[in-house]
Amino acid sequence: MQTTIKSTVSFTGVGLHTGKPVRMTLHPASAHYGIWFRRTDLDGDSLIPARYDAVSDTQLCTKISNGAGASVSTIEHIMAALSGCGVQNALIEINGPEVPVLDGSSAEFVEALVATGLRRLDAPVRAIEVLQTVEVSEGLATARLEPSDTLHIDFHIDFAEQSELIGRQNKTLNMANGAFVRELSDSRTFCLQKDVDMMRANGLALGGTVENAVVVDGDTVLSPGGLRHKDEAVRHKMLDALGDLALAGAPLLGRYTGIRAGHAMTNKLLRKLFATPGAYRMVECDETLAARLPGVGVHRADLPASV
Repeated sequence: MQTTIKSTVSFTGVGLHTGKPVRMTLHPASAHYGIWFRRTDLDGDSLIPARYDAVSDTQLCTKISNGAGASVSTIEHIMAALSGCGVQNALIEINGPEVPVLDGSSAEFVEALVATGLRRLDAPVRAIEVLQTVEVSEGLATARLEPSDTLHIDFHIDFAEQSELIGRQNKTLNMANGAFVRELSDSRTFCLQKDVDMMRANGLALGGTVENAVVVDGDTVLSPGGLRHKDEAVRHKMLDALGDLALAGAPLLGRYTGIRAGHAMTNKLLRKLFATPGAYRMVECDETLAARLPGVGVHRADLPASV
C-alpha cells in the first residue's frame, strides 16, 4: 500500500549555500499525491513538484522550479530520507529557497520520519521497472540504469589526485529492507577546504561549516569527531543518488551505477530513461514486490549509532 507520514514534522536550520535561516514542515498527504514543495514565503503559484522534469539547476545541488519561477534547492537529502523511509506522499512547506542543511546528511530527517511513523493509504504502490539499459556519459563520468528486481546502487568515486585521504572508493548496496537508513543516512556531504574557500569567494556555501559537512584539508579531517565511516564520501554520493532518483516520481526497480557521477548526470539519466521507448514500465506492486522497495520494514533499531 502507498504511505504517508502519520503526523506533521518540522525542521529549522540554515541553507548550505544561502546561510539564511529556514523552517521546513512535512505534512501528511493523500494517495497518489506524490511529493510536493510549497514556498510559504511567496505569493502566487508556489507549489513545486518533486520530479525530475522540474529540475532547473544541478551545479552544486539539486534545484527544482515551477513555471512561475518559484524554486527550492538542495532537496536531495530530504528526498533521500523520504525514499529511504518508504514515504510516497507528502506536502513539504518551506519559508525560503533552500532546504535546511542540518548536519549535512539525512540523519535528522530520517530520525523524525521513523519517530512519527507511516500511515498506510488505501491504494497500491506503483513502481517504475527498468526494462532495458540506459546510460549517459560526460568525460570520465557515467550514470547507468539496468534491469533489476530491486533497487541497487553501485557507486565509484576517484579523488586520488585531490585528496589521498578520500582517494578511490567503491560501494554497492541493495537498497531494500532499510539499507539506506542503516548504511547511508548519516553520511555527510564532503568537500576540500580549498573548494570551500573558492565557493565562499564566489558567494556560495555561506552556511557551510565543519559542523554540517566533512571538510578535508590535506590528510586532515577538520570536522569534529572525524569521519563517521571510513568510506563516508562514497556513502554520501549514494545518498545523493537515491535522493535524485526519487525524483522519478515512484520507486525504481533497477540497478543504478554511478562512476564519478553527480546531480546533473543522474537527472540526465532519468530524462533519458523516460524519453526512451520501451525502457521502462509502470507495475503495480503486490506484497512480495512491495517488500523489496527501499524503506519497507524500517525500525528504530535500523538508525545508525550517530543519530
